[in-house]
Amino acid sequence: MSIEAEAKATYDRFVALRDKIDGGDAEWSQLADFFTEDGVYIDPAWGRIETQDGIRAFFEKSMAGLTGHGWSTPENWTMAEGHRLISQWDQVMGEKEDGSLWSVPGLSILYYAGDGRFCYSLDLLNMGQVNESLRGMQWKPPETFNMPPKRPNRDVSLPAAWAHLAK
Repeated sequence: MSIEAEAKATYDRFVALRDKIDGGDAEWSQLADFFTEDGVYIDPAWGRIETQDGIRAFFEKSMAGLTGHGWSTPENWTMAEGHRLISQWDQVMGEKEDGSLWSVPGLSILYYAGDGRFCYSLDLLNMGQVNESLRGMQWKPPETFNMPPKRPNRDVSLPAAWAHLAK
């Protein structure tokens, strides 16, 4: 199997689990199993998260108050080239009165390390559009919601051990 096919198959399993999580049938922390021990996950609001354990804790903390409250992340398309994988998805935040969705498009850039794991994920999302949608829908965070840090780490570099994959 080519590295592209392996990366895509792994990402398909990642998305299937994410869909189960959106449906309330799995836990966010399980997604961390798709990352290497020294993996890096970069979120548009929370910034850089390092290590598999850090990613596990991040998923639990950052998604509290969103899952089960109308938020979901449906996948639209995915492409792989070498160790790189690009994904386009929507951040759905709820339904409008007319039945359409409060939704913002997003992109993820991942680097596949092999053995069913990614070493890096960078999520890109227009946070201005997210905030505009939240105001428009008059969203009030539930008690379980956790605010992202005021000054997140914005370093987007690959983990040192995997920097060679960028070449």
